[in-house]
Amino acid sequence: MTTYTLSTSFGDIPLTVPERGQGRPVLLLHGGAGPNSVAGFADLMAARSPLRVLTPVNPGFGGTPRPDGLDSIRRLGELYRDLLDHLDLLDVTVIGSSIGGWAAAEVALCASERVERLILVDAVGLDSAEHPVADFFSLTLDQVADFSYANPDAYRIDLGALTDEQKAVTAGNRAALQAYGGRSMSDPSLAARLAGVTAPTLVVWGEADRIATPAYGKEYAAAIPGAAFHLMPDAGHLPQIETPEALLTIVDRFIGDQPT
Repeated sequence: MTTYTLSTSFGDIPLTVPERGQGRPVLLLHGGAGPNSVAGFADLMAARSPLRVLTPVNPGFGGTPRPDGLDSIRRLGELYRDLLDHLDLLDVTVIGSSIGGWAAAEVALCASERVERLILVDAVGLDSAEHPVADFFSLTLDQVADFSYANPDAYRIDLGALTDEQKAVTAGNRAALQAYGGRSMSDPSLAARLAGVTAPTLVVWGEADRIATPAYGKEYAAAIPGAAFHLMPDAGHLPQIETPEALLTIVDRFIGDQPT
């Protein structure tokens, strides 16, 4: 794990970046569930394919600091552009889950010369009148599980079983999530801007997702020129946790220019 200090328009920002494997670069961005929600999938990717998988921690998550000026997903995407510039990475596959998918789309827009492929996994960010994202901040922990998983009982969190440190990290994650995405988890300007994505794009969606429904996912894919849409059975908002092997197969096919 490396911490890079990136100079940005809103100051120097320390960015914690776990890294796995060697080979073609992959930038894997986590969502509101925190960095652990992509760690296992990153391990699987690096073990199965010749890939260098970078999984930066969104500042404010996992107990890391978040500068006041870093207060939107668009700015978070610009921070990851700065990371790619700092490491001088080209031909990058960018994958994002939930708000990480939103950030991945922003990276594809502001760093198009470095992004070779874009994969959005149950991304949020699109402002949809017909299929709005669930009001996450009004949900109880049990409701979050119900909305997020095809098999929610396997993933429920007992808040009482958490240590004080874990509770503090959880509270920090929640605060960072709201700072980045706002209550609506959407940006009214995003749909029009997605027309500027030039990287080949795959939009993957869990069939049981109730945080952002498959209909929302299809709307997302329709906003990106040439994007393909793939619906995953037996998965909800976090298929990298529920069905990692199936998701890896889809990702490998897309990265390898095979039919999805």
